[in-house]
Amino acid sequence: MAQKKLIPPYLKPGDEVGIISPSWAIEADKIESAVTLLESWGLKVRLGKHVLKQNGPFAGTDSERLEDLQNMTGDRRIRAVFCSRGGYGMIRIIDKIDFTSLKTSPKWYVGFSDVTVLHLWLSEVCGIVSIHGEMPLNFRDSDKAPESFDSLRRALSGDYEEVQWDGNSLRPSDVSGEVTGGNLSLLYSMIGTKAEPETKDRLLFIEDVGEYYYHLDRMLESLRLAGKLNGVSGIIAGGFSKMEETKIPWGLTSEQTIAEVFSEFDYPVFFNFPAGHVSDNRAFYIGRKATVKADGNKYILRYLS
Repeated sequence: MAQKKLIPPYLKPGDEVGIISPSWAIEADKIESAVTLLESWGLKVRLGKHVLKQNGPFAGTDSERLEDLQNMTGDRRIRAVFCSRGGYGMIRIIDKIDFTSLKTSPKWYVGFSDVTVLHLWLSEVCGIVSIHGEMPLNFRDSDKAPESFDSLRRALSGDYEEVQWDGNSLRPSDVSGEVTGGNLSLLYSMIGTKAEPETKDRLLFIEDVGEYYYHLDRMLESLRLAGKLNGVSGIIAGGFSKMEETKIPWGLTSEQTIAEVFSEFDYPVFFNFPAGHVSDNRAFYIGRKATVKADGNKYILRYLS
C-alpha cells in the first residue's frame, strides 16, 4: 500500500510566504499586485532574489532560478512558496533541488501549468501534498472568477474540503482515489523520469491550453501505450482552452477526443472541472485522497482526511 503523503501545516495570519519565478519572466506590477493580495490575507511576503530577472524568456538563468527555489525550500520560516507564473523552465532545474528539509519542515507549493513538474516531483519523489492553483501572474486579472482566489485562500488555510461543479461525464459513478495530474503536456513529458506519475487507483486530473487537437490525442495515446490509463479510478478533465486546428481539420472537440481515447476503459470520465487555463480556476490538492460523487450533471470532489 502506498504511504500516505505528508500534508504541510495550513497557513495562519502572520505566516511568511515566498514568491519565486522558476519558469518564464514576469513583470514587476504583477508581483506588486500579488504582494498586495497576499498581505490582505494576513501573510508576510518575501520575494526571491531573482524573481524579476530576465534571461531570454526565462526569469533569470537556470542557476538563478534554482537558487531562489532552493533558498525558499530550505528556509524553515517560509511556510508556502508561490510560483509567479508558468511558461517553461521548471523541468530544467527540478532534479537539482535538495528537498531534504521538507521531511521535517514541509511547506506548501502553489501553481499550475509548468508548475505541474514541481507538483509531480513533490508527490512522487518527496511524498508531499501541494496545491494546484492560481499564480501571481493572474492575481489581479479581472477576467478571473472570484472563486479562483477564494478557493486558493481557503485551501492554504485548511478550510477547503470540496469542489462542486456542473458538467458532463462518461460512465458516471462514485469513485475515490488519490488526486494526481496537472497540465497534460507536462504529464506526458515526465514519463520515464523519477516523477513519472503513478496513476493506478488514482483520480487523474488533466488540462491544457493552446495545443493542436491532434496533439491532445497523441499525448493521451502515449499515456495509454505507457500503461498510464490502466486501472485509473477516474479521469477529471479540466479546461482545454485555445485549442487549435491544423490545415487538415481534426474534426473533433477536446471533449470528443478525450471521450474517444477513453472509450475502451470502464471507469468514469468527468468533464468541465473548474481548473486549468480558464477563468474559474479553482484550487485543489494534489496528493490527497478524495471522492467524486455524481448526481445527474452535478459533481462533487470531496477530500478525505
